[in-house]
Amino acid sequence: MKDRILQTLHDLRRYAREKGYEVSLFFHVEDSYLMRFANSAISLNTNEHLIRFEATAYDGRKRASYEMITNLDDVEALKTGIDTAAEMVEHAMPLTYEPTIPVLPETFIDESNWDAELASVSNEERLAYFNTAVKGLETEEIRLSGIFSNGTNVLAHTNTRSEHAQYFQTSDAQITAVLSHERLKWEVSAGQSAQRKTDLDPQALRAELAFLVKHYREDPPQQLPLGNYDIVFGPAATADLVRIMNWIGFNGGMMKRGYSFLKEEEVGRQVLSPLFTLTDDPTRRETFPFRRDFTGIERKPFPLFERGVFKGFIWSQDEADEFGAQPTGHTVMHNSLVMAGGEMAVDSLEELVAQRRENDLLYVPFLHYMNIVNPSQGVVTASSRFGALLLKADGSIAIPYNVRLTHSLKTIFGENLAWLSRKTVPHNTSSSYGARNPTAVIVPRFLCVNDLAISHSNDSF
Repeated sequence: MKDRILQTLHDLRRYAREKGYEVSLFFHVEDSYLMRFANSAISLNTNEHLIRFEATAYDGRKRASYEMITNLDDVEALKTGIDTAAEMVEHAMPLTYEPTIPVLPETFIDESNWDAELASVSNEERLAYFNTAVKGLETEEIRLSGIFSNGTNVLAHTNTRSEHAQYFQTSDAQITAVLSHERLKWEVSAGQSAQRKTDLDPQALRAELAFLVKHYREDPPQQLPLGNYDIVFGPAATADLVRIMNWIGFNGGMMKRGYSFLKEEEVGRQVLSPLFTLTDDPTRRETFPFRRDFTGIERKPFPLFERGVFKGFIWSQDEADEFGAQPTGHTVMHNSLVMAGGEMAVDSLEELVAQRRENDLLYVPFLHYMNIVNPSQGVVTASSRFGALLLKADGSIAIPYNVRLTHSLKTIFGENLAWLSRKTVPHNTSSSYGARNPTAVIVPRFLCVNDLAISHSNDSF
């Protein structure tokens, strides 16, 4: 497949040059497998092999793209796609800047983050994983739902100004298991991200589910009074908060457009808590990294925050062109965000619950339907869901109904940040919509933020 894709790119580039076009050519190939569960049964078991081809034509400040689902055998259709993009660009409105068409310094092939065994996990293995993960936890009223998604992702591209090409191939898996009570309406969940088959650990998933199910069956539910709480976020919640920061925080283009809570004059200043360190680190295979960006820049660990000090904005080539900035090697489909751990020796949910505490702690593992309230202030809103616990100072535990949190990222990761667990874990943030783009964020296993207000408290599940 690799040689064939690269050869097809070479042939299409030659065709475009013969026609006098200025174009970039991009292939996205995915082999995706999905097993979905509902009501403790397989509700969907499917797979697909998709080849997307995108031709982008340039004419000075004008740019136009044409995308198609195709196959490598249909060379004439691919050429027609290039012709269509070239025709479209004649009628495109000019941009306010001239986009760069990169000259790749060398052909770069990266298959280091592909694991053939993970990519080819069978239906029997997916089912066996789930059977192990929920063994003994289902009842007539407690039912399983969830997904096991795995596959291979290939990206390859070149352009008429470059003799070279790039080729990236990765493998990934994303697992989510939810156990819900049909009558009482509570839900608990656990997930796992994998880049290699050896990352799969259904026993670990079961241990977390079993712990939550035990407490949800035995401990009393409670509506929380409105007020301020010390809140411990789980990795899914923390990863989603960091993912939002990736958009409305250190993105240079968003800053220039007025959609970032960070300002140019804050570079080099203490903006967040000294406990907060965040890096874009393409050396971490768990994040499905790009070791080069699509313009050929070698990607190395890029500090975003060091002990709360803001180190600088990231710039893709296109946004750098638009705003006159220097590209930073971030012309990629996703970044490799890694949040450093802290010093708290709390590495599991059992250890968190057993910890002595002076105040009540609200454990929030997931933030549901997170959205942006005010990007320039970094204000986001979301509801708790899937396994929240109220850990009371007297050692008892209650099951809180869902609550809403609306806060600035500067508050959550700023002076209110109390402690971080020393252990870090990858959390898969891949979307199940659109082209396959495996993405994960590495975050502390737990993160505690003091004195956060809840703005709404449900009176039932």
